[in-house]
Amino acid sequence: MRFGLTTPIVTLTARGHGPWEVDAGPDELRTIAIAADRLGFHHLTCSEHVGIPTDVVATRGARYYDPLATFGYLAAFTTRIRFATHVLVLPYHHPLEVAKRYGTLDVVCGGRLILGVGVGSLQPEFQLLGADFAGRGARYEDALRALRAVLGRRTPEYHGTHFDIAGFVVDPPARQQRMPIWLGGKTPRSLRRALTFADGWDPFYLTVDELGTLLAKAREWPEWRARRERAEPFTLVFSPDEVFDITRAAEREQMAALFRRYAALGTDVLSLRFRSSSCAHLVEQLEILEKNIAPEFV
Repeated sequence: MRFGLTTPIVTLTARGHGPWEVDAGPDELRTIAIAADRLGFHHLTCSEHVGIPTDVVATRGARYYDPLATFGYLAAFTTRIRFATHVLVLPYHHPLEVAKRYGTLDVVCGGRLILGVGVGSLQPEFQLLGADFAGRGARYEDALRALRAVLGRRTPEYHGTHFDIAGFVVDPPARQQRMPIWLGGKTPRSLRRALTFADGWDPFYLTVDELGTLLAKAREWPEWRARRERAEPFTLVFSPDEVFDITRAAEREQMAALFRRYAALGTDVLSLRFRSSSCAHLVEQLEILEKNIAPEFV
């Protein structure tokens, strides 16, 4: 398994963040990114929301840094670590807009972008942006087909059910001709879509037991068998809810035990959070993970 980092500071959700993150900003982000890059972490994350309805702030959280600005900034201080949008709400956007904006980011960061996308669920935000909520599923699937056709191409062409693209130049195109696309979500349908349209599945709010039950069923689906027959790789990316302070020996053991359960599922990448009291405390834990826990799994 490889280990990514659910980036602190950029998203403050109700499911937990350190109090120190509230007043932290670009300086601390730079410190964390440089440390994670040096230690060989797989990726950093950043999510997208334009505005959170005030009546769901208590459950969704209010802070969401913009991924383009955040990753463009962090790209200047790093050389190896990848940047994963977790997730862009794809029905908010035209796929060619995504290809251009995030293709430029892929050029800026040297081909290190992973495009994580989701179908979206906040109806008031759809209304705010003038996006169709009821028909978002079909639009989402056609946008996924379009993205695969246009990413990395200077003269893209795609003709689908919702999008018709031809006769335009997109310069610069993404550096990666086959940019990894991971789908978010937490339902069987999101996994089926990922198997059909994407390169990986990056769900949230699912326990190890829930994942195990779903994956056992999914491995019998025709979508899973078709990918296996075509020998197409598929990345399983999971985000444990559990957080630990691994400066404590007992919690290091608890984290390692949890990782073994994820490894047994066939997990490729884990996006991790830590219980921390400061930026320095977090960086210390990244170093402990790399030295004392990661070697068993990498």
